[in-house]
Amino acid sequence: MNKNYTMASLMVAIAMIAAWEFLPALLNIPSYIIPTFSETMKELGYMYSNNDLLGHTLSTFQMTALGFIIGSALGAVLGFLLGASQLLEKVISPYILALQIAPKVAFAPLFIMWFGYTAWPKLLVTILIVFFPILVNVLQSMKTIDRDLINLARAYNLSRFQIFMKIELPSSLPNLLAGLRICATLAVIGVTVGEMVGGNIGLGFLISYGEGQANAAMVFNAIALLTLIGILLYSIVVWMENRILHYIPRAEHR
Repeated sequence: MNKNYTMASLMVAIAMIAAWEFLPALLNIPSYIIPTFSETMKELGYMYSNNDLLGHTLSTFQMTALGFIIGSALGAVLGFLLGASQLLEKVISPYILALQIAPKVAFAPLFIMWFGYTAWPKLLVTILIVFFPILVNVLQSMKTIDRDLINLARAYNLSRFQIFMKIELPSSLPNLLAGLRICATLAVIGVTVGEMVGGNIGLGFLISYGEGQANAAMVFNAIALLTLIGILLYSIVVWMENRILHYIPRAEHR
């Protein structure tokens, strides 16, 4: 059955590539609007040889991974703290809500004004974008923990740290990992916005450069590589989820 799915997916991919190769010419679409597949691959080779494509890709991947890790860690820590203290949640939540509502990508020009054309603006935008989904998921999971179970632990004289490690953290892991899956894709958006607005290196910069040169093939290649980075991060999170949550039974698909 899995082989059938793989073959079907492969056939769809071949059909899409064939349409990409032949439809633009049949419809008289110029290459600066939609380049053919072969033109895009040719541009990919040129970018590798002349535009330091590998360096741009590695820079984007590093910033994406770093922003993802820092943003996730900060969101998880604050989510656990707010979930453990109702007073702290009531005091801080309005400010977090206000910051969450504000469009995070709009902070990129401000960060450039503060830190210049460095790696900091795109890193900070990525952290902001990743931070809130993790915070919300962890905080929500903390609110849904069975209070009777926590009271039972207190009756057995478990310390606050023991309650967190034995009850709250394991109960929050499914929500935390679900948030990480969402943020694995959002992190790519944050880095791309930062690179497009004020970067001089990275795939987002190549998108802006290709746009200025009316080089749609360069833009297509940069978008494809960004997609691959997102898929890689997402796959890593899924692998972690399968390793950590192996005790949760999964429904079998027929």
